[in-house]
Amino acid sequence: MAEEYVLPLKVIEELKDELKILRTTGRNDMAEKIKEAKSFGDLSENSEYDEAKSDQAKLEARIREIEYTLSHATVLDESALTTETVHTGLSVKIYDKTYDEEVTYKVVGAPQADPINNKISDESPVGKELLGHKVGDVVTVETPAGNTVLEILEIFK
Repeated sequence: MAEEYVLPLKVIEELKDELKILRTTGRNDMAEKIKEAKSFGDLSENSEYDEAKSDQAKLEARIREIEYTLSHATVLDESALTTETVHTGLSVKIYDKTYDEEVTYKVVGAPQADPINNKISDESPVGKELLGHKVGDVVTVETPAGNTVLEILEIFK
């Protein structure tokens, strides 16, 4: 079964724009970089050529990643979100009973996840467990570090 990403329209549009740039300007620039590196001579000992080919592989990998994400993306209708239960696109303030601390997360689609900035994927153990729960619910999340007990304090946009 293929993954499905729930993303705001703005993010989908940003990904489409990035893909367009990578397919055109990015590929053209890369071809020029490879052409220039080839002009330096023997390819077997040409570090510029090796670097350019490596950069080309990274560019193509990013293009494939965006294409895959877009082909499996569903638009999140943010205007239809209610704060009765936790959904992708909403923020949730929780009390972590295991670590005795309050934390606020924004639950986002996997491509937007940025744990350092408290944006957790709806596919992560914590994100997945919080989905569908209401304020006051207590959930136990199985994480690699062991079970964590969380109480939902607030859900907001």
